[in-house]
Amino acid sequence: MILMVIIYLMLLFWENEQNEEGEGSTIEHLHVDYPQSDSLVRYCNHMVLQRVIRGPDNTCKKEHVFIHERPRNINSVCTSPKKMTCQNHSSTLCFQSLTKFRMTVCQLIGGTRYPACRYHISSVEGFIVITCDNVGPVTFQRYAK
Repeated sequence: MILMVIIYLMLLFWENEQNEEGEGSTIEHLHVDYPQSDSLVRYCNHMVLQRVIRGPDNTCKKEHVFIHERPRNINSVCTSPKKMTCQNHSSTLCFQSLTKFRMTVCQLIGGTRYPACRYHISSVEGFIVITCDNVGPVTFQRYAK
């Protein structure tokens, strides 16, 4: 019985390590929700828990954005002629979408440590600003109305 518990804990630890390094860090996993999930009541709270979205040291993120657009449309932003230097990254190029995307902005209203985070939901339409590499989108930087 003790051996089974040890194996279970090891698997749980390994799974958490995989989530932190693997797909959990992609822009699609962190920011894309297309088509938009049905969970409209407490949408932000549900999505933040489901996607394991948290800040450094398991803190609650002050703001998080979910984009409700097809991944291929988000990928096409990387070929946008609207290029600019990213804020806070002097040598990194950011790309802004040419069209506005539907998004949900989650603003922290309670809690400081994940998973006890509570969010307010706001629906917005705006241009997305992302970084890209040779393969496609890498990070979501911000949105502009």
